[in-house]
Amino acid sequence: MQVLKFGGSSVATAENLKKVAAISVQAMQQKPAVVVVSALGGVTDQLLAAGNLAAGGNEQYRNVLQQLEQRHLDMVRELLPVTSQSATLSLVKQHFNTLESICDGVFLLQELSLRIKDKIAAYGEKLSSQILSAYLHAQSVAHELLEATELIRTSSDFGNATVYFSATNLAIKNKLEEKKARLYVTQGFTGSDEKGQITTLGRGGSDYTAAIFAAALPADVLEIWTDVSGMMTADPRLVSNARIIPHISYQEAMELSHFGAKVIYPPTVQPVMSRNIPVLIKNTFKPEDPGTFITQQAPDDGELIRGISSIPNMALLSLEGSGMVGIPGFSRRLFDALAAEKINVILITQSSSEHSICVAVNEAEADAAKHAVDKEFVHEITSGGVEPLRVERSLCVVAVVGDQMKSHPGISGKMFEALGRNGINVRAIAQGSSEKNISAVLSMHDVKKAINVLHEAFFESGIKQLNLFVAGAGNVGGKLLEQLKQQKQFLMENFRLQINVIGLTNSRKMVLKEEGVNLDRWQEELAAGTDMSLDGFVEEVRKRNLRNSVFADVTANAEVAGVYERLLEKSVSVVACNKIACSSAYPRYKKLKSLASEYNALFLFETNVGAGLPVISTLNDLIKSGDRVHSIEAVLSGTLNFVFNHYNGTATFSEVVRQAQAEGYTEPDPRLDLSGTDVMRKIMILAREAGQVLEMDGITNNMFLPDSCIPGTVEDFYQAMVKEEAHFKKLYDDAAAKGCRLKFVASFKEGKASVGLQQIPPGHDFYDLKGKDNVVLFHTARYPELPLVVKGAGAGADVTASGVFADIIRIARI
Repeated sequence: MQVLKFGGSSVATAENLKKVAAISVQAMQQKPAVVVVSALGGVTDQLLAAGNLAAGGNEQYRNVLQQLEQRHLDMVRELLPVTSQSATLSLVKQHFNTLESICDGVFLLQELSLRIKDKIAAYGEKLSSQILSAYLHAQSVAHELLEATELIRTSSDFGNATVYFSATNLAIKNKLEEKKARLYVTQGFTGSDEKGQITTLGRGGSDYTAAIFAAALPADVLEIWTDVSGMMTADPRLVSNARIIPHISYQEAMELSHFGAKVIYPPTVQPVMSRNIPVLIKNTFKPEDPGTFITQQAPDDGELIRGISSIPNMALLSLEGSGMVGIPGFSRRLFDALAAEKINVILITQSSSEHSICVAVNEAEADAAKHAVDKEFVHEITSGGVEPLRVERSLCVVAVVGDQMKSHPGISGKMFEALGRNGINVRAIAQGSSEKNISAVLSMHDVKKAINVLHEAFFESGIKQLNLFVAGAGNVGGKLLEQLKQQKQFLMENFRLQINVIGLTNSRKMVLKEEGVNLDRWQEELAAGTDMSLDGFVEEVRKRNLRNSVFADVTANAEVAGVYERLLEKSVSVVACNKIACSSAYPRYKKLKSLASEYNALFLFETNVGAGLPVISTLNDLIKSGDRVHSIEAVLSGTLNFVFNHYNGTATFSEVVRQAQAEGYTEPDPRLDLSGTDVMRKIMILAREAGQVLEMDGITNNMFLPDSCIPGTVEDFYQAMVKEEAHFKKLYDDAAAKGCRLKFVASFKEGKASVGLQQIPPGHDFYDLKGKDNVVLFHTARYPELPLVVKGAGAGADVTASGVFADIIRIARI
C-alpha cells in the first residue's frame, strides 16, 4: 500500500488535476494507493476570507463565494465530457448553496466561531476530492471516494484539532478492508470530533492527513507531491544556488519544516516516523525528478549541514532584571503567562547569570505577549526588580540544520564568523543539546543576505561570490571592467571566485542589476540606465544588502569619496583609487579605518600610491611584522617622471606635458601633478600608514613651477609654460652640467615630509628610472643600510586598474 498526497498547486487547474489523475493511476498499477488532495490553490484562504467578511457585516462575501463557485464549475466543465457533467455541476452548486447559507447566518449574527470556521474551510478539500473522483469515473478508473471526516477522529479543538490515533487507525483499516479497492481518493485537512462536528488539523493539514493514513495502514511509502522537486538546501526564492537535498532524516526534515521550509507540514513527520515509513517529496510537474527521500537516517554524504531555513516576522521578548537572579519560578511564570494566551514560543535563550530570559514569538502575537507578561510580573516591575517586557520587532529566526553537526567542532564558529564578516548582527542564539540545529535571531532586513552567506559558507564548495559596485567607467574604470571580463573563467577555475558587477555608474548614468551587468556590453547597459544620482546609487547598495559587497571608486571625485562612511557602516568594503579620502584631514582618514574595522569591512587603497605597485601592502606587511620605518624616499609621480625623462630642451616643456596628458599619464588638470600636490598626498598617505599623524600643511613643497603657471584655466597653464620655457630649460641645463638627472622626489624622515625637484647623480637608485616608473625606498630597522625597494610602472590606466583589481581580490580572499 502507498499513500500519495497532492498539494493545492497540484490541483489548482484542470490541467494540473489531469496530471494528478495520471500519477495516481500509474501508482495504483504498482500497488494499492490512497490519494489525499488539498483544496484548489488559494481556495481555503478565500473561503476563510468570505467568512471573515460576513462576520464583519460586509456583503462582499457573496462575491467571493460566487467567484469560487464559478472557478469550480469551470473546472468541472473543462474536465468532464458534457454528458457526464450534470451530477458534478449540481453537487458543486449544492455545496456553494450550503456555504452561502452558513455565511448568511454569520452575516446576520456578525459572529464567526472556530467551529463555523472549520465547517467553512473544510469545503475546499471536499470539493477538490469530489471533482477528482468525478474525473476518474469519466476516465473509467475504478476507485473509491472516502470521506475523511468519517475516518479521522479528533478532539474538539477547532482550528487545530488533536487526532485520536487509536480510533482513527481502526476506522481507516476497517473502511479499506470493507472496500478492497486498488485506488482510494479522499480529502485532507479535515476530521470530526465525538459529536460528529467537522474539525480541521491546522494549515498544512492535508500532509498530516496523508501521514495519518500511511501510519494506519501501514503504507510502504508516503509520497508528498508538490510544485518543487524536493526539499532544498535553502529557499530558492532567496538563494539562486539552492539545490535539492536527495536524502534527509526525519529529524532534519522536522527541523527544517519547523523553521519555514514549506515543502512539508511539521506534524506530518511524527506519524510516519513512529512506523518507520519513508517519505518521498516529488514534483507533480516534473515527476521524473528523483525528489527528496526522508528516512530514519540519511546516508553520510560528507555534508555536515543539511539545510538552512528561516522563520520571518518574529519578535524577540526580553524579560530582564536583577530581581530575577537566584529566584526560582521566573521562567515558569513567563511561560505560563504566554501559554495562557496560546502564544507559541519558537526559540528560548537565557543568560547564565539568570539576569535575563529571551524568547522569540510570532510578531503578530507580540502585543498580547507584552500585555500578559507585564500583568504577570506587575509587582516585580513596580518594585524595580524586573524591567517591563522589552519587545524587538521585525526580526527573523535563521536555522542551520544537520544530523552530522553533532560532535563536529567548528560549525557554530563557521556560521557566526560568516555572518559577522558580512556585518550581520545576531540578537539571540539557541542550540539544542541534540546539536541538530543552531538558530539565530536576526533583523528581517538581513534575512536574504544571511541565508546567502550561510549557503555560500556550507554548500557552495568553496565558491565565493563577490558583489561589486563600480563608480567610474572612464579610462581606468573601463580597463577594470575589461580585466574582470578577461579573468572571469580563470578566477572561477583557480580560485573558485565569481565577481558579479551588480552596479555601475559614471557622471551621467547608472545601472543596477542583481543578476549582474553583462561585461560584454556594459557600455550599452550603462547608456540605457537611469540618470545618475550618487545618493540613489549608494542607497541601492545599502538597501540591497548583498553578501560580500564591495564598492570600487575609480574616480577622482570628492563627492564620491564622501560616501565611504555610509558604505563601511553597512559592512560594504571600499576599494579606493581616488586619493581624496585618504589625503583628507587625519581624523577622517582615521575614522574610515576605524569604521572598516568596526563593521568587518575592508578599506583598501593600494592605487593611491604607485598605481598597481604593491607599495602600501609592502609597507603594511613591514609594520604588521614588527618592523619600524626610519625613512622613505620615493619618486611617486609617473607623470613627472615621464615629463623629466622626456624633456631635454629640444621640445618645449609645454609640449612634453601635452604629450604626457595625451597618453593618459596626467590628471585632467596637469597642475595637480606638476605642482606637487598629488605627490604630497601620496607621501602623506605613506607616512600615515607608517603610523605618523601628518597633514598636508605639514609637508614642505619645494615647487619648481613659476607662480605665473598656477592661476587660470588649463589652457592658460599651457600658455604660461610656453612663456616660462627659459626657466624650465635652465633647470635641465644646470642638472645636465653636473651629469645629473631631474627627478621629483618625496621624502619622509623623523616625522617630517617634503617634496621637490632634485638633481640625481649617477649611481643613485633614482638615476636610471625610466619612462613613467615609480620607485619607493623603505629604510627600516630591518633594512638599515640597503633599503627595501619597490619599483615599476606608476601610471597608466592598465596598471592602475590592475591595482584596483588586486585589492578586490584581496577582499574576496579574506
